[in-house]
Amino acid sequence: MAVPNRPVYDLNRIRRDFPILDTRVHGRPLVYLDTAASAQKPRAVVEAMARFIETDYANVHRGVHALGERATEAYEQARGRVARFLNARSPGEIVFTAGATAAINLVAGSWGEAELRADDQIILSVVEHHSNIVPWQLLRERRGIEILVAPVDDEGNFDIAAFGRLLGPSCKLVSVAHISNAIGTVLPVGEIVRQAHAAGAKILIDGCQAVPHQPVDVRALDCDFYTFAGHKLYGPTGIGVLYARSEILATMPPWQGGGEMIRSVTFERTEFADPPARFEAGTPNIVGAIGLAAAIDYVEKIGLGAIGRHEQALLAHGTALLSRLNGLRMIGTARQKSGILSFVLDGIHPHDAATLLDRKGLALRAGHHCAQPAMDRFGVAGTLRASLGLYNSKDELDALAEGVAEVLRRFA
Repeated sequence: MAVPNRPVYDLNRIRRDFPILDTRVHGRPLVYLDTAASAQKPRAVVEAMARFIETDYANVHRGVHALGERATEAYEQARGRVARFLNARSPGEIVFTAGATAAINLVAGSWGEAELRADDQIILSVVEHHSNIVPWQLLRERRGIEILVAPVDDEGNFDIAAFGRLLGPSCKLVSVAHISNAIGTVLPVGEIVRQAHAAGAKILIDGCQAVPHQPVDVRALDCDFYTFAGHKLYGPTGIGVLYARSEILATMPPWQGGGEMIRSVTFERTEFADPPARFEAGTPNIVGAIGLAAAIDYVEKIGLGAIGRHEQALLAHGTALLSRLNGLRMIGTARQKSGILSFVLDGIHPHDAATLLDRKGLALRAGHHCAQPAMDRFGVAGTLRASLGLYNSKDELDALAEGVAEVLRRFA
């Protein structure tokens, strides 16, 4: 049977959707290779936010006037859009937060405080972002829990056998990245979820580096919590998402207090609202939610499958180019990788190299990428990281390889 032709990935049209890509840096065309830190914004997102501010803006859930009703409807429609994006069971399983960091802190500060006791264990991976390490360390100081760390091998592959050996009756939570921001490893989250649940543990997945690059179905994953940040999904900063099963949210106490998350307040007592309002104290980032919904519309119109295939082709091209350079060592060569090229140059500090590459218009991240334990695992203080997005091209990776080769020659 003939396979239908896939739609052509129109990279030129996509790039025209991002006005910032026409920017020149130090007289050179911008080559933006820092999407893992924060993605650029398409015109559709900027226009959706501006249109809402200009025509529909008001506070939500409180006013009975027309603008208040329109703003509330748009905000709740954005929640529904996120629920469909993740295939959550209902919009009530979606909590808007200030970002993925806030979402993880919410779980630690609410569910963790209520459910975890001294000597309970949680398991993290060695390649976690600091935002999925520090909240649990703070909880450890308050509750006396124990943190165990699942390793990766020398290529960056997650060691599922070692992870299984860490699981035991004292483990109450596993919290891991879907994809490592530092080295691009795609963790086997399906199997991690299965083993965690078999051991009686809950599972949180940090999906910041996954949702911009591939479809995510929280019901198929069977995870208990899933988080991501809008700004890595071509949306605005200051908006993030916590997905949690409704039956878990219902048992979680408030994390922050204030307006909006209550049913009634007297000086004697407060009756709290049902989720998700219980976890959205104060005026939310209404405009951010509108922008996030527009960003989801944008990536789904292109197709996350198509985006993933495009980025995998770029990853293969960039890996081949960089691997040919003497004096360059790739950090993280896992079998399953996302579009991240992390590397070090012999005798050259990553910050020095990144500064020189910036003079050529190449925007890379240099340092530990908020993942110092991962850097320690590979025996480096930091790396140069080129992270790919839906708007990048093979020509840009050619420019990267040429720029890195020139840096190596300069220090030879």
